[in-house]
Amino acid sequence: MRFFALAGRRLAASIPTLLIILVGMFLLLQLAPGDTVDALMAQMGGGGDAALMAELRAFYGLDLSLPARLLNYLWRLVQLDLGFSSIYGKPVATVILERLPATLLLMTASLTFAFVAGLALGVVAARRVNRWPDTVISTLGLIFYATPSFWFGLMAIVLFSVHLQWLPAGGMESVGEGLTGFARLVDILSHFVLPTLTLGLIFLAIYLRIMRASMLEVLTLDFVRTARAKGLDETRVITRHVLRNAMLPMVTLIGLQAGTMLGGSVVVESVFSLPGLGRLAYEAVVQRDLNTLLGIVFISALLVIAVNFLVDLLYARLDPRIAKETGG
Repeated sequence: MRFFALAGRRLAASIPTLLIILVGMFLLLQLAPGDTVDALMAQMGGGGDAALMAELRAFYGLDLSLPARLLNYLWRLVQLDLGFSSIYGKPVATVILERLPATLLLMTASLTFAFVAGLALGVVAARRVNRWPDTVISTLGLIFYATPSFWFGLMAIVLFSVHLQWLPAGGMESVGEGLTGFARLVDILSHFVLPTLTLGLIFLAIYLRIMRASMLEVLTLDFVRTARAKGLDETRVITRHVLRNAMLPMVTLIGLQAGTMLGGSVVVESVFSLPGLGRLAYEAVVQRDLNTLLGIVFISALLVIAVNFLVDLLYARLDPRIAKETGG
């Protein structure tokens, strides 16, 4: 019961955060020069007359004062109305729902790859500290972290798509082949291999360094020496006693880097032509489609808050002090 009370408090605390993000982003976008109607007129070669511009401003609510636009925007959010997209000519919610699966798949796959590989490499580096495996893994982590993701993506396309022709160079799935069922699933997964590796390598480098440092710290604690003194073999000591405590910083880091991963998806989705939220956000900025951009910010904030909420619950389960207090 106390565990669910903790979950409710964490969830309630995220509401003011979401409100601050949305209001702040709305006000910042109002400071940018031009608006949606100006972008539309520019696409028409400046051919729109004053009456058409006034009609469009009224349609998008741009003829209202700034406080009125802000209140109108918040009221529409309460009604789950994200507005109308000037780029695609349909509701923003429809546009985002069409692009959301690609971003969710990319983020989930990249985060899983980075976490699992970083965990495994961090454990190996800590168990072989100051030996050649530790040196090799630490050097690779530094290279992954220092290299821009777009360069990794471009080189992966050149190597695996152009020269070796093992994997597709871009897109979410093969167009025009009419694949269905399991064949379509395999095709989609093959298109996400390179983007997943490109986005996940930087985070893998961070996770393995955090896991290595955490493992080295936990291995020096008293309860580990006690477990060894009781005659437990080293594998059992690591899996039963060390990993649970060493993983706590990594679990915390997942929540902190959820937003960073969303930001990194803009570059990766552009390099690999993935129809996701990152690429949609770039197009919305270029076209000054403020409704779409605000909708993306809203959905992205919800995703980050949801990830942090789940991470908090997982942390409460892993941390023996919190688990005891909440009955976990």
